[in-house]
Amino acid sequence: MSKKILILDDSEDILEVMKEALEMEHYEVEVLNYTDDICKAALSAKADLVILDYILFGINGGELCHILKTTPSTAHIPVVMVSAYPRVLESLGNYGSDAFIAKPFNLSDIIDAVNHCFLGAGDDVAHMA
Repeated sequence: MSKKILILDDSEDILEVMKEALEMEHYEVEVLNYTDDICKAALSAKADLVILDYILFGINGGELCHILKTTPSTAHIPVVMVSAYPRVLESLGNYGSDAFIAKPFNLSDIIDAVNHCFLGAGDDVAHMA
């Protein structure tokens, strides 16, 4: 059974490219450009992993990550944060994310971070630039 990934980003182009790349790696992918309840979205998608953009239509993706990681029903789901503002994220903390990728990124960075999270290669946050 393939793993399910939920991607939340407000860029349709980024959603499309990441979806296609991860589906080529045999993951099931659901994409959203907005949600008002990240936990409900993750549970509804039966997500095994969530990829969140840091800046979303006025919403802080880091806060969404924190909500996922502190809600008992979703705390076990790995979260990969992506951002074009890595210095901001570095200064504010990783919000409990399992991996962080700076934009612009290579698709191999996304695939490597996802695979790393699924392999459970430790509790350290993976930083990919």
